[in-house]
Amino acid sequence: MFPSSETNILKTLIFTAMALSAFAANSVLCRLALGSEAIDAGSFTSIRLISGSVTLFLILIVKKNINLRMTHGSWLSSMMLFVYAVTFSFAYITLDTGTGALILFGSVQTTMILLSVLYGNRLHISEWVGILVAFGGFIYLIFPGISTPSAFGFTLMSLSGIAWGVYTLRGRGSDDPLRDTAYNFFKTIPFILVLLLIVLGRGEGNVSSEGFYYAVVSGGLTSGVGYSIWYIALKGLTATQAAVVQLSVPVIAAAGGVVFVSEEVTLRLLIATVLILGGILLVVLGRYYFSEIKTQKKQVEAP
Repeated sequence: MFPSSETNILKTLIFTAMALSAFAANSVLCRLALGSEAIDAGSFTSIRLISGSVTLFLILIVKKNINLRMTHGSWLSSMMLFVYAVTFSFAYITLDTGTGALILFGSVQTTMILLSVLYGNRLHISEWVGILVAFGGFIYLIFPGISTPSAFGFTLMSLSGIAWGVYTLRGRGSDDPLRDTAYNFFKTIPFILVLLLIVLGRGEGNVSSEGFYYAVVSGGLTSGVGYSIWYIALKGLTATQAAVVQLSVPVIAAAGGVVFVSEEVTLRLLIATVLILGGILLVVLGRYYFSEIKTQKKQVEAP
């Protein structure tokens, strides 16, 4: 049997890997749906969030964990979830993939790290170095696809990253990740209705069968289930760790392209992977490693 602490670490690693893989799959689904114009941004967002609500509540029913009282989740988290999803969708159709990823992840990291510092979490020098190394590797990976963004697209994607950063931080205090995520999705429905009225009123609805399928899978599986798993993983991660590990999502997506679509393994991908994973390792292990050395030195110096 593993000691309790080792079991918790293993659990965190497994759920983090599962959540990040879901995020990577979600980015691919969004690209297939919105990049090919198989569905409009408003309809994609609406179907995505409704599918997430339905899927998660079906799981709760099967687990007999349903509660008709609206005390689970929170309206603020639901609002952040909706803002993230809707701004991401509308920004995605105005930005190149690389540019959008840079703005999104840059906003997520900045939001989470700044809020963490403001709430009194002082970062170790190894964490700062890890953040810079990982983000440098991320920029190196997507650099060929970066172009000057439109002001509208930049603003929307920045809002999306900020909203996701806040949503993630709030999830670290969840005692029931599955039920909280389900109610967070469900509470987005009033916002979705307003969005649909705007989309239909302006005659911008465009939903192909292919686009509908992508939105349903994105909402039910890679978003609904994926975000529930992320909330579980967050219980074992600091805010800084949670911010930085998300930089591995483009690497996971690229690795998926190599495995499932036979894309080429490039030198740029290999270098970026080493930098990103190395930076994440510094953030995750650096503080504890140097703290352990400091503790051992004090023990040696003690009379």
